[in-house]
Amino acid sequence: MTDADWDALRDAAREVMTRAYAPYSGYPVGAAAFTTTGDLVVGANVENAAYGVTLCAECSLVSALITTGGGRLAAFVCVNRNGDTIMPCGRCRQLLWEHGGPDLLVETVSGIRPMTEVLPDAFGPDDLEA
Repeated sequence: MTDADWDALRDAAREVMTRAYAPYSGYPVGAAAFTTTGDLVVGANVENAAYGVTLCAECSLVSALITTGGGRLAAFVCVNRNGDTIMPCGRCRQLLWEHGGPDLLVETVSGIRPMTEVLPDAFGPDDLEA
């Protein structure tokens, strides 16, 4: 999906970021993605008093992807409280690989990159077949 509407994705991520539940860190995060069929999915971080069970915005987004019918992610962006693009953490990069694979395009702090650059030499479902 090289023709993704990145402005629309950023706007959707910024809007959903306002609904994040971040009472502990004060760091709301929003994420938005288009699927390969053009559907929009969004997610926001959901913190918890037991910090280790906090859900990143990417986790929320993938949950929305699965519960609304599934599919594959094609274009993804994540923003902070200022609306600035931020990088997914390592766990979330793995999650994005699982649901978007090598062709998923990610807006990063240094431009739009394929997942093969965001998570090089990734481990995925194909490795389990070997």
